[in-house]
Amino acid sequence: MTTQATAPDPTELGMGEVLAPQDAGYADASRAVFATGTTDLIVRPRDAGEVAAAVRQASYAGLALTVRSGGHSMAGLSSHHEGMLIDLSALDRVEVLNEDWLVRIEGGATWGQVADELRGHGLGITAGDTASVGVGGLLLGGGIGWMARRYGLAIDSLVAAEVVTADGDLVRTTAESHPDLFWALQGGGGNFGVVVAFEVIAQAVTDVHFGTITLELDNVARIVTDWSEAMRDSDERLTSTLMMLPPMMGRPALANVAVCFASADAAAADAALQPLRALGTVLDDDVSVRPYADVLVEESQPEGVQMLVRNTFVREVNDDVVAALHESFGQGPTAFILRSLGGAVGRVRPDETAFAHRDAEALLVTGTMLPVGAPAQLRDEAMAFWPALAELGEGAYVGFLGSATPEDTAAAYPPATYERLAKIKGAYDPGNVFCRNHNIEPSR
Repeated sequence: MTTQATAPDPTELGMGEVLAPQDAGYADASRAVFATGTTDLIVRPRDAGEVAAAVRQASYAGLALTVRSGGHSMAGLSSHHEGMLIDLSALDRVEVLNEDWLVRIEGGATWGQVADELRGHGLGITAGDTASVGVGGLLLGGGIGWMARRYGLAIDSLVAAEVVTADGDLVRTTAESHPDLFWALQGGGGNFGVVVAFEVIAQAVTDVHFGTITLELDNVARIVTDWSEAMRDSDERLTSTLMMLPPMMGRPALANVAVCFASADAAAADAALQPLRALGTVLDDDVSVRPYADVLVEESQPEGVQMLVRNTFVREVNDDVVAALHESFGQGPTAFILRSLGGAVGRVRPDETAFAHRDAEALLVTGTMLPVGAPAQLRDEAMAFWPALAELGEGAYVGFLGSATPEDTAAAYPPATYERLAKIKGAYDPGNVFCRNHNIEPSR
């Protein structure tokens, strides 16, 4: 539904700042990283009570609801073209609660804000790659970050969450209180409510070894094989990403190996990185010791370019996977990325969280660069390589899903996990109020 909305008086409704299309500031507020919407209203609550008021008002007015944490949804789910957008950016407080490193993080904070706040305490939380990514969006999908092999996923440090449910109630959930909801929040995305705060156990993190080793890429099969073998035997303090870039604008194909060794121990870092530096001819190596807070950077996308992203979990980077990557690489404008998993990620049982892909050796991600507005035929031709690769993987990481079809969302989870999520959705959001996401239909 689309209405000619006039911003209601926020003092009457108690929702915080409210913007309608005719208001100053609306245009900037409507922009997300991968989408710009034209919702009827944008609401910026400042506390849980105002979030609850916004959820109730959306239901009362019949406005479809979109929730934004940081705005980095690759499927464009951080904005929309009608209804109400709840922008959590004003809920951005980060507080170390006690000497046991318990940290309370509000749902609109970014991981850059978290890292900066924890820097002074000598602490860190494994998170994503980009400073402006929202805590809520990344954490609810699982949270694959630069210290994953040492400390696990972001959800593995979660001990409590405060959630505004579909009927506007505020629920505190832990492993003991509302345990079904707590389980679902650990990988089930934004399907179950608006998380206004997370409580997370941080780690003692100061300096890490971080950077990129750039190599010539003359044999995809060899470098994928050698990288995967090196990571299987590596120190768990090392997490790495192999990015293979196709030739472009006169530049030859390159392999970028981005690394994070989660310790300031120089000798241990050098030993762990040596096999990666031996993968081929090194063109550049900027790995250095730096504060963990400086690892999270801002990424940019060239003007006029759209990125078609696909991903799947690979249980083992075996000969079939290597052969498929070797065959697919260089056929088009696609970067092929392998993110190392294992270590602490794999020590959690698959059924312990809604993120079930604990036995995967790597996450395979592809990014295909096309002009904005490219016709469907061109997109289909550019993505022709993907079905063969997808058959070699299992499920997908919802945080990197580039589309939001029901089929894609269902395929991201093992069937038993999806069925359990659907039942919990039916208990907490039977009317599917929170549906503008990688949506899980409620079981009725």
